[in-house]
Amino acid sequence: MSTPFLSQDPGIRPKRPMLALVLANTMLSTVPGISGAGPTPEKTLLTPNLDAELVTTGAITSVAARPNTPTGCPTPASITRSMVELTGLAPVIINAGLAHAPTVPCIDVYGSPGGDPRTEDAVPQAAVLFERGEMVGRLLSQYSDLLMLGECVPGGTTTALCVLRALGYDASVSSAFAKNPLGLKDAVCREALARIDATGAREPLDILRAAGDPMMPVAAGIASTYAGEILFAGGTQMLSVAAVLKALGKRVPHLATTVYVRDDPTAGFVRSVADLGTTAYYVDPNFGEIGHVGLARYCIGEVKEGMGAGGALTLAYLMGHEPEEISRKVFDFVRKYS
Repeated sequence: MSTPFLSQDPGIRPKRPMLALVLANTMLSTVPGISGAGPTPEKTLLTPNLDAELVTTGAITSVAARPNTPTGCPTPASITRSMVELTGLAPVIINAGLAHAPTVPCIDVYGSPGGDPRTEDAVPQAAVLFERGEMVGRLLSQYSDLLMLGECVPGGTTTALCVLRALGYDASVSSAFAKNPLGLKDAVCREALARIDATGAREPLDILRAAGDPMMPVAAGIASTYAGEILFAGGTQMLSVAAVLKALGKRVPHLATTVYVRDDPTAGFVRSVADLGTTAYYVDPNFGEIGHVGLARYCIGEVKEGMGAGGALTLAYLMGHEPEEISRKVFDFVRKYS
C-alpha cells in the first residue's frame, strides 16, 4: 500500500495562489555545530541569499556553489525552485533582516539580523517588524487568494525552540543535520530562557524581542492581516510563528511540511502541532524511490525541509499537478547539479 502524496486534503483550490518566503539571519547560526545550513558556521549567513537567488532565477550566480549539501543532498531551495518552474509562479522574497544585501528583487521591511539571545535582546525591533509585516500582509492580500508563506533562517530552529518554550510549550525542534544537535540547542535555550525570566518578558512580541529572529514578527504580522487562505510552509520554525499568533489571539494557520519533519523522532513535531491546536499537512515526495542518491538522503533525516520546500510541493498539488509530475520535476531539476 503506497502512502498518499499529501496526508489529507486541505480542500483549498486557489485561483490566484502566491508563494512568499521570509528571509532573515540570526547570529546563532554562527555558533559552531548549531546549523547545517552552510559549509561553515560563518557562511550560514549567506545561505538565505543564495537560496533566494536559486528559487528566483534557477541558478546560484553570486558565488561558485552547487545547491547541494557537502554530502550531495540537494538543498530544499532546489526543490522549491523546481515547483516554481512547474507552476509558473513568481516567488515573493521578503527581507526581514539579512546580514548581506539580497541579489534578487524583494520586499524589504528594513530589519537587522537577529542577535544572540543568550547575551542580548535578539530582535529589538520586534514590535516594529510586526507592524511592517501587517502592511505586507495587506499588500499581498490584493494580489492573491492563497498565500503559502515559508522562510529561510539558518539557526532558526534554535530560536524557534527558545520561543516555543518561552510561550509555555514543552517543545523540541528539528534540524538540517541527520543527527540533531539537541544538547547544544537545549544549552542555548536554557541560557536564553534564564535571561527572559530575568527581564520579565511575558507578552508574545516581548518574547520575540528577547529570543526570536527577525523572520518571526514579520511572518506573524503578514499572517495577521492576510485576507485570503494562508498556509505556513515549513516545520518547527513556522510552528513557532503559529504559536505567537495563538498567544496574540489571532488566526492560527495550518502548516504544510514534509513527512521528513513529521518522522524526525527528535523533533516531536506532531505532538507540538496538537499542543497548539492546529493542523499540519504532510507531503511525501517519495524521494527514496525516485532514483537519486542525494534526494534519498532526505529519507535518513538529512535536511528534511527549508525554504518552503514542503509547502511548494503541496501548493503544486493544490494547483492540480499530479504527484508523479511533481516528483519527476524535482528529479529533473536536481539531476542537473549532480
